[in-house]
Amino acid sequence: MSEAKVTCELGQRELVLETGRVAKQADGSVWVQMGGTVVIVAAVSSWEKSPPMGFLPLTTDYRERAYAAGKIPGGFFKREGKPYEHEILKSRLIDRPLRPMFPKDYNYETQVLAFVVSYDQENDPDILGIVGASAALTVSDIPFNGPFGAVRIGYIDGEYIINPMVGQRDSSMLDIVVAGTGEDIIMVEGFAREVPQEILLGAFEVAAPALRKQVEIQLQLREMAGKPKRSYEPMVFDEKILDAIRTLAYDRLNEIVRTPSKNERRSMRRQLIKSVAEKIDEAFPDADVNIEMVLEEIERECVRKMIIEEKRRTDGRTYDEVRPISIEVGVLPRAHGSALFTRGETQSLTAVTLGTKLDEQKIEDLEGESWKSFLLHYNFPPFSVGDTRPLRGPSRREIGHGHLAEMALSPVIPPEEVFPYTIRIVSDILESNGSSSMATVCAGSLALMDAGVPVKSAVAGIAMGLIKENDKYAILTDILGSEDHFGDMDFKIAGTRNGITAFQMDIKIPGIPLSVIEKAVTQANEARAFVLDKMAEVIDKPRVTLSPYAPRIKIIHIKPDKIGEVIGSGGKVIRGIQEKTSTTIAIEDDGTVFISARTAEDMNNALKMIEDIIEEPEIGGIYTGTVTRVTPFGAFVRIMHNVEGLLHISEIENRRINRVEDVLRVGDKVKVKVIDIDEQTGRIRLSRKALLKSKSSDGRRTSSKKSSKPQSNRPAPKPKNKEYGGS
Repeated sequence: MSEAKVTCELGQRELVLETGRVAKQADGSVWVQMGGTVVIVAAVSSWEKSPPMGFLPLTTDYRERAYAAGKIPGGFFKREGKPYEHEILKSRLIDRPLRPMFPKDYNYETQVLAFVVSYDQENDPDILGIVGASAALTVSDIPFNGPFGAVRIGYIDGEYIINPMVGQRDSSMLDIVVAGTGEDIIMVEGFAREVPQEILLGAFEVAAPALRKQVEIQLQLREMAGKPKRSYEPMVFDEKILDAIRTLAYDRLNEIVRTPSKNERRSMRRQLIKSVAEKIDEAFPDADVNIEMVLEEIERECVRKMIIEEKRRTDGRTYDEVRPISIEVGVLPRAHGSALFTRGETQSLTAVTLGTKLDEQKIEDLEGESWKSFLLHYNFPPFSVGDTRPLRGPSRREIGHGHLAEMALSPVIPPEEVFPYTIRIVSDILESNGSSSMATVCAGSLALMDAGVPVKSAVAGIAMGLIKENDKYAILTDILGSEDHFGDMDFKIAGTRNGITAFQMDIKIPGIPLSVIEKAVTQANEARAFVLDKMAEVIDKPRVTLSPYAPRIKIIHIKPDKIGEVIGSGGKVIRGIQEKTSTTIAIEDDGTVFISARTAEDMNNALKMIEDIIEEPEIGGIYTGTVTRVTPFGAFVRIMHNVEGLLHISEIENRRINRVEDVLRVGDKVKVKVIDIDEQTGRIRLSRKALLKSKSSDGRRTSSKKSSKPQSNRPAPKPKNKEYGGS
């Protein structure tokens, strides 16, 4: 492979693609660089054809090397191990635009690997990974119908930004990744802060010129150093056998695709497969053919023809009709919030758990450590689709669907200063026939309101589909599983009544015009409004009170220089408070203290112990202290936690005494008054005499004159307390 290098300008920065420099034994490889961020992408495809499996055997992995940011991995082994969740999400981001760009009859195991080897904390490596994957396949000998480009689009202060810096994304109203050729869109995924559809669609138009630039330089790179594409043996079956199967099954499949119930369709399909297999075995005893795959292709033809020509869907709905919706909230007695959302044959049981500051998730990546207080986890058990499989860890699909639903809900989650809880949502899909991730969005929104989380507004999601045959196409609202499987697009959009919050589109054809996407967005917005109306009929705003099973949280603020005293050496003091009061306490660097407890008594006890520690003496203040030392000139008295003052021998009694021990001993409790605090040293002078009764000149016993309380030069803190939870 000869060396070649091409560049183009994107967002006032230079994108560099090089090939022939590294990983030369791969079928195709590129060095992708923007600024100080470098990603190496390599692609290899097997020369041995895989057994027919009904899908492209493609594996895509994105991995970050810790040295890319000058770090050593944590943990015992000090090396990279299994991928983190964000690496899995970025692997999916690269994989999704690749799949529709391979020939449909290509059945050879293919692997694309993207390694982040340098990261400058400014330029996103995931975008470079997508571009690099397209470029590596373009210069390789692997059959590939690319290239395509990819950009991230932001929207800040009314302006679109191509590939915004990492630091700009927090202030952006839009964070959308667009992959495409510049003429057609292949993949979209992103997050928005309740933006109108015009802003979203405008991002696609802004992305188009940048995508065309990337396509052009990849074609240049192929001209300079690309390999001739290899020939391959496509998946073909004996035409006589195919005609025989079609004759036996076509009419029956045409009936099956018109059966509304998914379970009935599955049962009818199983019987048909068995019947056809027996007859084919009799007619062609030596045939080696995957009958299920052939029947699936015939079924695909029947479904698409029915939708395009008859304008009829499997369950009899119109193109823009949403399936029947059933909603229940508060279905789990002990959960802090819960909802059961059913749309057609898709059902999500979702629960909300409110935790404390210590329940936040620690995130480690190339950008450093961060903490996450809103989590959404999506589970897809096999019984939800009538299957059996072993339960392992969460699949890539489960992680991806959970991330999409989390993006959809995160714009309405209240900030920490308004609601200081860690929020975890778990969606268990109990039944699935299309759009379970969007059912999770709806159920999650309902469960948040049931839990009393003060969300800005309700969020709903809908999945759209597309069937395209030549110049004819149909956009389908709220797609079924079969419409997703046999269709050309799976386009999910979520948002509030005010605007869009999350967006994801995958396609199975090489590209979709922007005009079609615009119609799909408009149709989706109408459906979303319908679903939000249904949700509002059950619960239209957050509950006023939290669940009695949710923890109480009180926030106080202490002086930062008091943090060490509250924590204590090695955490001894704070652990002691937590053990004695059965509470959880977290302290931030600015002195914000989060105290969580199950009962008001525990909360008050913990608060009293902290206040005792942070309290500062005031001139004129009266305290009961403990004698810690006795000297010839007086006694040292601890009046607060770690605060001592000198009680001079002359201030012990209202008469002269010769020895301190005549009145006080170590361990004695004594009431004293602060009479002076040295501004320079902080030394405290105490008086017991000032509190004792003395004889007046007329013989009556009186109290010593109580002086006015001067302004302290070290005032005690006045915590601004907030309490959440409880009745």
